[in-house]
Amino acid sequence: MRLLQRRRRATSPAEIVAVARVGRRTKDLVKRLEPGEIAIIDHEDLDRVAADGLVESGVAAVVNAAASVSGRYPNQGPIRVVKAGIVLVDRAGSDLLDRVRDGEMLRILGGEVWRGDELLATGLLPDADEIETAMEDARATIGAELERFAENTLDYMRREAQPMFEPIVVPPLVTKFQGRHALVVVRGHDYKDDLRALRPYIRQYRPALIGVDGGADALLENGFKPDVIIGDFDSVSEHALHIAPDLVHHVHPDGRAPGREALLEWGVKYHEFVAEGTSEDVAMLLAWEAGSTLIVAVGTHATMVEFLDKGRSGMASTFLTRLRLGPMLVDAKGVSQLYEGRVRRLDWVLLVGSALVVMIVVAVVSEPIRTLLDGFRFALRDLWFSITQ
Repeated sequence: MRLLQRRRRATSPAEIVAVARVGRRTKDLVKRLEPGEIAIIDHEDLDRVAADGLVESGVAAVVNAAASVSGRYPNQGPIRVVKAGIVLVDRAGSDLLDRVRDGEMLRILGGEVWRGDELLATGLLPDADEIETAMEDARATIGAELERFAENTLDYMRREAQPMFEPIVVPPLVTKFQGRHALVVVRGHDYKDDLRALRPYIRQYRPALIGVDGGADALLENGFKPDVIIGDFDSVSEHALHIAPDLVHHVHPDGRAPGREALLEWGVKYHEFVAEGTSEDVAMLLAWEAGSTLIVAVGTHATMVEFLDKGRSGMASTFLTRLRLGPMLVDAKGVSQLYEGRVRRLDWVLLVGSALVVMIVVAVVSEPIRTLLDGFRFALRDLWFSITQ
């Protein structure tokens, strides 16, 4: 932290002049970004998923009004941005997003943000070594953040533990879960690699495919059709809505239903599913209540840093959900490692069958082999005649 707070550089390896895109929610902004543009964000403790979205969009620079590493915990976002060769201007000031209009041309020189001859903001320009040092400092002081997280978790459990374990009413779905595996896909950490690794598993077991909001588009991008889309529908494409047989809107027990207006505007048919927790938790509970025998999670939150990245006191619901599901829930990385290299009995049959076919074809077309086989045939015939006569 001390280096990020202290050091300001006056120069940059190169001046960047490009169109600026402004967004207070990074996950919404990445949908509008074009390669070579400048992303203006206000994202304290830039998380890994958001950073990966910025990197994939191909932006030339990221200007963060807030602190990309506040020191609460060692978040992985800033280092991924910088190591991708993207200029990161940090702590540019909270008023920057109000001063910049979306689509106007900006110039970045060092840690300075210019609009023509007007200096809009001056921030830090950390490199990879400085970010790594800040992350090491955060690791040393993470105990306080973990203590706050534990207090939030205990408070949530006192208030919500009983409702979390009560029976849940499953809406009438076209998709059948009884006796099947379920694959729950969230656009989280390493979801692309996990989906690629799970292709053999999906082909063999044909699990029910559940996309949590943008997870539905992740399935489509990998050639799979989602059976169910669940969530508040704030990050899923309209195209995916018309492909999945079942749309399930996550409604909280207190009546909160974010995203309902968008569903009504799209005019699509959907079911409501009332349950507490995050959308990924609710997707797992839906599969469990509907009768799935195994639930495989892709891109969901599994480590403490991932929970802190989410930044919600209600992430305690994830702990309770995992307690409820127990051994029925496995992470995609574990499945892909166990499944890798497994040879099915059908594979052996096909291999041996192919070898026999090749041998027969060679025998048919090869003159020397045909002559040899004819010799065996004549020898056996003469032997048979000599025995029978």
